[in-house]
Amino acid sequence: MADFGADLELEEFRNEAKAWLAANFPPSLAGKGAAAMTDALADSPDLRAWKKAIGDKGWATPTWPTQYGGGGLSQAKARVLGQEMAKIGAFNPLMFGMGITMIGPTILDYGTEAQKAKHIPPIVRGEVRWCVGYSEPGAGSDLASLQTRAVDKGDHWVINGQKTWTSGAQWSDWCGMLVRTDPSAKKHDGISFMLVDMHQPGIETRPIALIAGASPFCETFITDAVAPKDALLGQLNVGWTVGKRLLQHERASQTGGGGAGVRQAPLHELAAKYCATDATGRLEDLDLRNRIIRNAMDARAHGLTLARAAAEAKEANGATNAASVLKNSATNVAQTRAELTLEIMGAQGLGWEGAQFNREEVEAVRGWLSGKAMSIYGGSAEIQNNIISKRILGLPDTTQST
Repeated sequence: MADFGADLELEEFRNEAKAWLAANFPPSLAGKGAAAMTDALADSPDLRAWKKAIGDKGWATPTWPTQYGGGGLSQAKARVLGQEMAKIGAFNPLMFGMGITMIGPTILDYGTEAQKAKHIPPIVRGEVRWCVGYSEPGAGSDLASLQTRAVDKGDHWVINGQKTWTSGAQWSDWCGMLVRTDPSAKKHDGISFMLVDMHQPGIETRPIALIAGASPFCETFITDAVAPKDALLGQLNVGWTVGKRLLQHERASQTGGGGAGVRQAPLHELAAKYCATDATGRLEDLDLRNRIIRNAMDARAHGLTLARAAAEAKEANGATNAASVLKNSATNVAQTRAELTLEIMGAQGLGWEGAQFNREEVEAVRGWLSGKAMSIYGGSAEIQNNIISKRILGLPDTTQST
């Protein structure tokens, strides 16, 4: 039997959300999404105003506790907010950082009350930037082989080592870092999770150039960096558990659930601009039509599965191993779409610069190149398949020798 009271409450909230968005979201940003964070709009007055408005409201983190500045909304109301944002092309300008998608949820999971009170409100308001210090030159997919060390000096920690592929390190204020605190323990033991201030002489970042042009990745060199004793998140030498939880949050954020308002034009509309059509307006290339339809069906199935997983995650108190399935699914949908986009555009989809290529065409080739990394970052597709086989399907673990 329908819960009419709950339905009425949601409709009342929908009206509230509509009114607030109408008053606070700048129309000039409609439909910009991630592009607004990377081009000249990144420092525009409208974007600054939108960041402040949604941060102060708590709706950049709609389901986080109000005591730390979050929205305190139910999952149902958060979905309504996302729907209303999508209708007008609004987007969450703080969702593109690691504070909201990874570090914040992990602090909420494992942090002390003092850590939550210190770190969560600035994340909610978008006042600080975070990066994640995981991979090292000798510890990528085999992350537990990491060698960056934190030594207990009584009233503080001293950290030495090197991290790589540290996304956004050059702009970050803080880093959630995995460090080795007991070198004598087995590699999955003796690891701790530290919250490290990036603004100190002992930390140097060097950007890594990528084929797609601009790169968020860095090498990070750590030489006698200092962290206070309360920088430890979770228990000493149990950081592997904390680190895995953060990766669950990361994978959940990469499944397509955090992009409210970022709507991509359907591929069939794009194809109509570049490809031959018959008298009825249909694409003449039957094979291309079939592949466009298949990608649309995969995207729809992914979206429905994402909604189901979000409901299940509520019962499981957060991210689950289903994030590994959805991460691979999101990667497949996005990479296939990028390949189809270039095929549809033909030679116009291969332009790097120049007046003969419009912005959409230039972004297409750069997006196609940068999207190749989706199979690797956040845990490679093979790593996700191992997680699915072991933790969801219950198959034997054949990946560990020790």
